[in-house]
This record gives sequence, C-alpha cells and structure tokens, in this order.
Amino acid sequence: MMRAMWSAAAGMSVQQYNMDTISNNLANVNTTGYKKARAEFQDLLYQTVNLAGTSSSTSTTLPAGIQLGHGARLQSVVHEYSTGNFRTTGGRFDMAIEGDGFFRITMPDGTQAFTRDGSFGVDQNGALVNASGYALDPQITVPQDATSVTIGQDGTVTVTQPGQSQPQQVGQITLVKFINPTGLNQLGRNLVQTTLASGEPIEGTPGLEGLGSIQQGFLEMANVDVAEEMVNMIIGQRAYEANSKTIQTVDQMLQLVASLKR
Repeated sequence: MMRAMWSAAAGMSVQQYNMDTISNNLANVNTTGYKKARAEFQDLLYQTVNLAGTSSSTSTTLPAGIQLGHGARLQSVVHEYSTGNFRTTGGRFDMAIEGDGFFRITMPDGTQAFTRDGSFGVDQNGALVNASGYALDPQITVPQDATSVTIGQDGTVTVTQPGQSQPQQVGQITLVKFINPTGLNQLGRNLVQTTLASGEPIEGTPGLEGLGSIQQGFLEMANVDVAEEMVNMIIGQRAYEANSKTIQTVDQMLQLVASLKR
C-alpha cells in the first residue's frame, strides 16, 4: 500500500509540472512569436515480481509477468514550432516569417541568439534592432533621411531617399533554421540559443532552401490555442484530483489495518 501512496504522489508532482506548462502558455497567448510548450511524461521503474516467460513447470511458461510501477516523472517540455496567426501592424520594420526560420540577433556580449519575434525598430544610428535594443545580424542600417523602407519577401531591404528616383538596396536579411528546433534553449525575451541537441544554425535566403518568406508589416502571434489549453487544464486538474483520491484511499486502508487490533 505504501507503493501506491508514493506512486500517487509522483503522479501529483508531474501534474503540477503539467499545470505550470499550461499556465505559461496561457500567460503568453499574446506574446509575439511565442511557441507553445507541451509537458511529456514517462513511467518510472518497475518492481518485477515475476518476469513474463518464466517457467511455470517443466514444459510451460508464464504468458504474462507481474511488474508493479512506481508512478511517473517529467521527461521533457517540448516547444511546438508551428506557425502562428499573423497580425497586421503596418509598421515598416515589423516582419513575420511565413514558414520555417529564425531571425539572428547579436547579444550585448557578442554571442548569437535567435527569434521568431519580428517587431524590429531602429536605434539612434539607424541600425535595425529588436525590442531589447539587440542588433539584427547581419546588421542593416537605414539612412536617417529615408522616406520609405521596403523589405522584400526574399529579405532585400531597399530605401528611397530625397532626390533619388530609384530605391537603393541597403542590406539583405537572412534567416536560419535548425535540424531540431525543439532542442533550442529558451532564454526568455522571445530569444533562443543553440544547444548540442538543436544542431548548428543553417543560414539561407528567405524563401529558398526550405526557409520561410518575410512579410513586411505583419507580426506572428503566439501559436497557443486557448480552447485546447483549457481542455488540457481540465484533464490535468482531474488527473491531479484522482491521484490525491488515491492517497486518501490508501490512507483509509492503512487506517483499517491499524484498527484491526482493539
């Protein structure tokens, strides 16, 4: 009976992780470029009383064994990199990636980070930066007297300046992809970094070699489905409740055993 109590306690623990993941998804339902997470579990070790295939006589074997489990544990929290819905902003530096790919960002310490958040602006020097002020890589500088800025689906950035009849190209935005994006390390602030599991970034031109195209004047919203998360929350709540009921039931059984002798 003690095994059942500890198994139920392990079940309550993993459901708490499940609820933590769901609550974070709901908290980021309006976060630009956020990718929803999913908690995945695995069963714990089994105590083998009888192994299937053990001889039951000189000529027969057991068709099934006896293995008693010890509950479950959190295996991983996986982020799903499906494309979210687009929202029209009209901002000339706002960009959404239609398909696979990430923007590359240069961090203050010189390291690289990556993001699906295309809400860019310009700093005091006209360089394209994200909401935290980190520069887009490769760096693109927009002239201060530019009257219009056009970002093509292939990432070409052209501007029109006073006295010029033809737009001038000032830079080329590239995107990167990963062989295993679920292995990326979440940094917060809509940024991720590479790990051994994600593989190295593969750079390319937007719209080519499996990379998505860039849509100017749009932002990608979170791919969180509120209705789905609410259903998952109900399932998690009921699973937590069922495990707590198991502990209560085992406690009542132990109480009955303790009261056999008066």
